[in-house]
Amino acid sequence: MHPPTAPYRSAGPSAYLGDPTPPRPKRGRGPLIAVLAVLAVLVLGGAATLWYLAGRNDEAASDAAPTASAAPSAALPGPGEPVPTTPAPASSADPRFVKAGQCVRNEGPAGGKPKLLISDCAPKTYEVLRRFDGQTSGEKDAEAKCAKVTGYTNWYFFDSELDTLDFVLCLKQR
Repeated sequence: MHPPTAPYRSAGPSAYLGDPTPPRPKRGRGPLIAVLAVLAVLVLGGAATLWYLAGRNDEAASDAAPTASAAPSAALPGPGEPVPTTPAPASSADPRFVKAGQCVRNEGPAGGKPKLLISDCAPKTYEVLRRFDGQTSGEKDAEAKCAKVTGYTNWYFFDSELDTLDFVLCLKQR
């Protein structure tokens, strides 16, 4: 007779031996760093945008000072240019509401940023000869528009972020 033998064992690893859960792969810090980098870029980009827009508001408020130039002949808006609209009622001294024929005075510091207010026509005021409503790109555009207005001596423009609020005034100093 043969002595009792042990049950058959396989030479390889058995699912029944050792830890039944497979080892977990180690996670690096790469994904965490990537997420933090993206968040930092978004936060810095947002802050830079706000800083830029705050600076643009200051620029939009710094309208061009009335300047002197010679100008012959009046002109109407050409094709593609917005048709002048009727401004809101002149219940305010704000130059946004001024109409051709009215006068404005500059309350800003000499040589500084102009601050126009609607006023009675008197010496040292500016009579509005023509108003151009719609998009303006600044000094050169205002000067070009007013160059077509007979008798103007100065111009003023307002350039806002909304092009529909932009306007140019062609003025004559009294």
